[in-house]
Amino acid sequence: MILNLKVWRQKDRESTGRLVDYVLENLNPHMSFLEMMDTLNETLVLSGEDPVEFDHDCREGICGQCGMMINGIAHGPLKNTTTCQLHLRSFNDNDTITIEPFRSAAFPVKRDLRVDRTSFDRIISSGGFVSINTGQAPDAHAIPVTHQVTEEAFDAAACIGCGACVATCKNGSAALFTSAKINHLVLLPQGKEERQERVLRMVKQMDAEEFGHCSNTEACEVECPQAVSVLNIARMNYEYNRALLRRK
Repeated sequence: MILNLKVWRQKDRESTGRLVDYVLENLNPHMSFLEMMDTLNETLVLSGEDPVEFDHDCREGICGQCGMMINGIAHGPLKNTTTCQLHLRSFNDNDTITIEPFRSAAFPVKRDLRVDRTSFDRIISSGGFVSINTGQAPDAHAIPVTHQVTEEAFDAAACIGCGACVATCKNGSAALFTSAKINHLVLLPQGKEERQERVLRMVKQMDAEEFGHCSNTEACEVECPQAVSVLNIARMNYEYNRALLRRK
């Protein structure tokens, strides 16, 4: 299998980047996309060139580090799939593939395909902690939680913080990410005590990071590898307005 790659190369955030053409031959269609990137880097190193830098960690669709734009689509052409779960069999022999970093003012490029996503970390840390009693674990039935609420909380908590929602949003909004992090706590009894201050702090931090505003195009849900629902954004807006009214 032969693939023609156009890969974004950028020395650092101050430098001007550009797309560089590479051709890889004798590729196995069953290779993962990141294995293909490893092959490219091995070729570059052997020829004395700098390898392409890209984020990755678990390579199992869990950590959310491997985000990149593949032919203009966050994580590539498959729905509900991270870049590391994408395989070359999703492409055709002799295809041209354009590979770029996630684009957002809040995600500055560090080098090549690596971006700085610490803005997400600051949003999470602004939420503070959950006030619960420590010690022996309570009985499983001590805190009643319905099955529906449990499922909704787990669905929100499924967010892996990859940033695909931001990269695919025309406004660069982090509303889906922030709402998922707010809602998986506010839905459960343990997270209700700080619900008011938590949502106010996290939304304030999201705005401080200069993410764009949500305009309900719902592109974020389409590109999310975990299919986190945009209904979380509606719930976040409810929690935010509720907190503002109660603060008054």
